[in-house]
Amino acid sequence: MADQQDPVFQIQRVYLKDLSLEQPNSPAILLELEQPTVDIQLGVNALPVADGIFEVSVTATVQTKIGDKTVFLVEAKQAGIFEVRNLPEEQMGPILGIACPQIVYPYLRGNVADIIQRGGFPPVHLAEINFQAMYEQQQAQAANGVSAVAQ
Repeated sequence: MADQQDPVFQIQRVYLKDLSLEQPNSPAILLELEQPTVDIQLGVNALPVADGIFEVSVTATVQTKIGDKTVFLVEAKQAGIFEVRNLPEEQMGPILGIACPQIVYPYLRGNVADIIQRGGFPPVHLAEINFQAMYEQQQAQAANGVSAVAQ
């Protein structure tokens, strides 16, 4: 009978949900000698999909430009399905906003580096992310009435 109340945290599946690579100005832009600038944006999202089952996704947008012309644009979303049960409500946010993204993120990093390399470029390795700091920053912004997600 104690089993029904024991905390449960299990990874059900980790999967690549979306991946795209665009090179809108190729081949001409590939002949440019100037070094491109790189802009990387990351996001985390958690959605309930069933009782005690959540999908947590980490998205990355990597855009390189020379001047105002895009060299390449990668958009990727890596997700995981997690079973999370019998945890106090105050622990759910950190589990879904820190622990789950830490599990999913290495897969996203590998897929982004791979698709960029397959596109004919040196791989861009996304930096390690402190999801706890990211989560705490989002919580502070929400507490101050600032939306953490752009509309």
